[in-house]
Amino acid sequence: MSDPRLTPVASLVTRSEPGQVTAAVTDLCRSPGGARDRQLLFGDTLTLLGEDFAGYTYVQADKDGYCGHVSTGALGSAAKTTHRVCAPATHAYTSADFKSLERQSLSFGSAVAVTGTKGSFAVTSIGYIPLVHLREADLLFDDPAAIAKLFLGTPYLWGGNSRWGIDCSGLVQAALLACGIPCPGDSDQQHILGEPASGPYRRNDLLFWKGHVALVADPETLIHANVHAMQTVYEPIAEAITRIREQGDGNVTAHRRLSLASS
Repeated sequence: MSDPRLTPVASLVTRSEPGQVTAAVTDLCRSPGGARDRQLLFGDTLTLLGEDFAGYTYVQADKDGYCGHVSTGALGSAAKTTHRVCAPATHAYTSADFKSLERQSLSFGSAVAVTGTKGSFAVTSIGYIPLVHLREADLLFDDPAAIAKLFLGTPYLWGGNSRWGIDCSGLVQAALLACGIPCPGDSDQQHILGEPASGPYRRNDLLFWKGHVALVADPETLIHANVHAMQTVYEPIAEAITRIREQGDGNVTAHRRLSLASS
């Protein structure tokens, strides 16, 4: 059976044109102005499937195939990007000076087009971004748990995908995509990633509960965005398993091991 989250609604499709997100972060909603399912970041590419309706456009995200409605004002024409933000967050400034006013804030993973450099700043269409906060888009990371660490302290946000708010599956997706590992947006979809595992936990293993996913940082510790802490935190695995079971959400439903070049 096809996943309705990844299958365009035929009655809403009137076109198929490339587009791109031009807002720092924008919600992907299940209906125009409705509940947030996921979020998209500046520079994320997508396919424009529908026309503007009530200020929203029906789209399909390229990064994971998720379909939904995005504020039309947050969308623009597709353009080539060259770099991604590799810091937890950064600013685009009005000039190549850290004392100048910021024009835009960008989360980790946002994609920009660098057209030149000026001092220690990259020149982009939205302003000057510190070069130290950027990485060439085709250079991948190799340790998902290290990427997840960048989000420590990020507030929990249902359906969130940015440094300003993230949920459990958003954290895993950000970590895996940065390492070149295809990853869907929701925890139930991520349940098939990697291969079944048993025995001692290894760094970058995935642990699943009903409606929740966490990334193993070391054999005794996981990192996850969770409602208990309302932020992204490290937590001892044994304590997390006990706490989640005692709060009524059951036992671990799956232990999966990713295939990583660094393994």
